[in-house]
This record gives sequence, C-alpha cells and structure tokens, in this order.
Amino acid sequence: MLLDFEQPIAELENKLAQMRQIATDSNSDLSEAIQSFEQKILDLKKETFQNLTAWQRVQLSRHPERPYSLDYIENICEEFRELHGDRTVADDKAMIGGFGKIAEQTYMFIGQQKGRNTKQRQYRNFGMPNPEGYRKAMRMMKLAEKFGKPIVCFIDTPGAFPGIEAEERGQGEAIAKNLREMFMLRVPVICIIIGEGASGGALGIGIGDKVLMLENTWYSVISPESCSTILWRSRDYKEQAAESLKLTATDMLGNKLIDGIIEEPLGGAHNNPSKIFATVKKTIVDTFKKLDKIDADKRIEQRIEKFCAMGVVNK
Repeated sequence: MLLDFEQPIAELENKLAQMRQIATDSNSDLSEAIQSFEQKILDLKKETFQNLTAWQRVQLSRHPERPYSLDYIENICEEFRELHGDRTVADDKAMIGGFGKIAEQTYMFIGQQKGRNTKQRQYRNFGMPNPEGYRKAMRMMKLAEKFGKPIVCFIDTPGAFPGIEAEERGQGEAIAKNLREMFMLRVPVICIIIGEGASGGALGIGIGDKVLMLENTWYSVISPESCSTILWRSRDYKEQAAESLKLTATDMLGNKLIDGIIEEPLGGAHNNPSKIFATVKKTIVDTFKKLDKIDADKRIEQRIEKFCAMGVVNK
C-alpha cells in the first residue's frame, strides 16, 4: 500500500528497477548511473519524511503493514506467555498481555492489538477495547506488581469501544480506575505509543514513569476526523484539525506531554521492522535500567508530579 506522498518515491524506484533490468539484459555497465539514481531516491526520501505534515504522520501511524503490539512482543522477547481474561466478564481480544523475557529480565507486556485482515480486525474489534479489556490490563499490572516485574504498555488504538454495551458495563469507570491505579504502581512503568494514541482508550494504559512515542505516531484527546466533524460538521477538514490538535510526537515532546521520541527507520516502521524491533528493545532495556535505580516511593512521587504539571498555566 502506497500513501499519496509516497507516490513520487515509488515512481523513481520503478525507474531504478527498470534501469537495473536493462543493465542485466544488455550486459552494460550502468553502475554509475544506478548509484546516482539511488542517491537521488535516498535524498527524496529524506526530504519527504523529514517534512511530513501532521495528517501525513497520522496516515503513517495507520499503515496496515505497520507492526502491531504482538509483533513487537514476539520479536523482542526470548519467551512470552500470554494471559487471558479479566476474571469478571470476558477475555477482550483487543487488549493483549502477558509475561515476556528480555535477556534475564522478565517484563509484563500489555497492549492494544489490531488485525491485519477483515477476519482479524473483527476478532480484535479493530483495536478498540471494551471495559473488560481495561480491567484485564489492570489485573495483569497488579500481578506484575505482586511479583516485582516492570510493566511495558504498547499503545495503538483508535479509541475505547464506543458501543452502548460498553457504556453499560462501565467503560468510563474502568478507564478512570486504571488511571488512578497506574499512578500508584510500585514497579517501573514504560508506555510506548507505537501507532494511534486516541483519547481515553489510549490513556487507559498510558500512565507511566516514561511515556515515549515512535516518530510517526500521534497522541490526542480526539482523532482529526472526529474533531473535524464536531467543529466543521464535516470530515473534509481533517488535515486542518490534525495541525491544530498538535498531536505529533514532536508537538507532544515540545509541550512536555511525553518524555521522548523513538526514531523510526526512513520511510516508517513498516519499511524495516527488524530495525524498529531492535530500537524499541534497546529503549526498553535502557529505560528500565534507569528507572530501576530509583526508589519506588520516589518513582511514584515523580510520576504523579509529572502528570499533575501538565496543563498548568503560570500567570
């Protein structure tokens, strides 16, 4: 799948492929021309992806080939044991989690999970958890705290499921309880936005000692389309809404709402999954080492102070 701003790059790559084929078929030495063309493509890629608009980054965050939570977990852990159920209602397939080991350290991994095809998307409810999903996440967090294991949350959701049945089962209460309880967890908590970070659905597993965003992700109280619909009564202004919401990783870091940005491979995480897996793995290990040196009470105090400072205006 190609996004509109990737078309010029794709056209040059097709021409490069044709040039290589000509060189092979005619047994000609076109190495200098090919090398020059490769450099031209690389320069265009750098220029394109360094100057993406907010809406273009939203599009990248939704790319169907982009790695999802289970992709990261399966590729950075030597072993992983998935846990199921909230012990109250059901096992929400949109929220996954379990114990995973990196080197000699065990972590509790939790994240929203989307699907690759229609069947998987329906099975995972398009990555939109119900209340039991957030209760399942909190059950796993408490289990991690009981055994003294750090927690890693992968955030990638278009929002919590907005159905009537979800509200009847206490969607708001489940998310609110997660916010309260995550502030008081005595183990290190690392939250990473790997795709979409929409509304309370994302925040429900987003209270951490360190909150990080991949380069081409977004994090906001509302999606650009929904914002456009509310303000302009039309989805046609989604690009303008995306700019106004200041939802990119750069905007969020500038406003001190996150703690850092994880650089993606050129072209996005889906262009080089193995590289982004290695980068995220190293980030988790390095971040945990720093957090583990801090006393639990001090860590909780810093976590609370960080979030309480958000949105404060000094007149």
